[in-house]
Amino acid sequence: MTLFVSSSRLGVRLSRSTAALRPRLFSTVHGDPIIAPIPTTRISAVQQALNAPGPRTGWTKDEIAEIYNTPLFELQYAAATVHRRFHAPGAIQLCTLMNIKTGGCSEDCSYCAQSTRYNTGLKAEKMANVESVLEAARIAKANGSSRFCMGAAWRDMRGRKTSLKNIKAMVEGVREMGMEACVTLGMIDASQAQELKNAGLTAYNHNVDTSREYYPNVITTRSYDERLATIDNVRKAGINVCSGGILGLGEEPKDHIGMIFTVATMPSHPESFPVNALVPIKGTPLGESKPLPFDAIVRTIATARLVIPKTIIRLAAGRNTMTEEQQMLCFTSGANAVFTGEKMLTTDCNGWDEDKEMFERWGLRPMASQHDVPTSNLENVAPNSFQDIRKTTQEGARAAA
Repeated sequence: MTLFVSSSRLGVRLSRSTAALRPRLFSTVHGDPIIAPIPTTRISAVQQALNAPGPRTGWTKDEIAEIYNTPLFELQYAAATVHRRFHAPGAIQLCTLMNIKTGGCSEDCSYCAQSTRYNTGLKAEKMANVESVLEAARIAKANGSSRFCMGAAWRDMRGRKTSLKNIKAMVEGVREMGMEACVTLGMIDASQAQELKNAGLTAYNHNVDTSREYYPNVITTRSYDERLATIDNVRKAGINVCSGGILGLGEEPKDHIGMIFTVATMPSHPESFPVNALVPIKGTPLGESKPLPFDAIVRTIATARLVIPKTIIRLAAGRNTMTEEQQMLCFTSGANAVFTGEKMLTTDCNGWDEDKEMFERWGLRPMASQHDVPTSNLENVAPNSFQDIRKTTQEGARAAA
């Protein structure tokens, strides 16, 4: 290395070999320029959901967690945006759920009044006869419900050939009315699923309840994988899957994320995703549970809408504890179906008249059936408004009188 001095500057002259080892000393570029890497901008999980042209089943739990933990104001707006891409805004489906076999269940679900393991004061009953169920379906249809669901309190369908025969008759009768038919009968095998499919069953409900990790804290008599096996049997039979969960079981937000992860990574997303808020039943292990913070319900609905965009999200048990404004926030966050009528299994339910008046105030309208419901006459066409339903119901009541 040699130093040189000129009248204008003091400099350092380096040999090529030395210069290669030393940083450039001056800002003037000599030789080839140094090209810095261009930073890449990461696309957020919310933005991925907004950009997605359709459902995807490759979500990671970290991506779903990122969506769930997005500031609620932004999360709700994103969910509403996706909802309007895949669903008619303002359209709400009315569903009615009937308990066709009450009590006497051998399972130990910590939230359920129908388990024989808990002293809840509920008496076990025989299965309802076919005609009484179909009469309840007619009343539901007259009040605007387009989906009729039937639930039986037992572990599975083994050895219940007569019961299955009667249930198939119920399904056929409901479908003949132009309504969707859904059942929840515990675990079923592939052949039983196929029989129900042949009878015209629209959907089978089998909730995953919560995350895989938290599930053993709630139920021990049926494994998570047994639930998934029933769902797989239903899907392979060509029946729509209805599977969601219950919030407020003592779980943490990570379990809401885990539950959504389970359904979002199924081979195909469920046709419907019920979101239940625990209704504590005295005598059950969860009978003294505190209410879940409302924002957790909204976050769950909005996150589900973003990651399972075409699925119908059903606001289910616990809705009767929400204010009208809270319900509307759920609808603007992606929920687009409710259970309405006299009862929801063993818990109270918002009534038809109450719901129709509320929906009218907010400008919501009935959702047409999403499936292959016969439309051979005008009775099977969805009304234009809940006001039309109420008018038809009142006219029917006057005619009957």
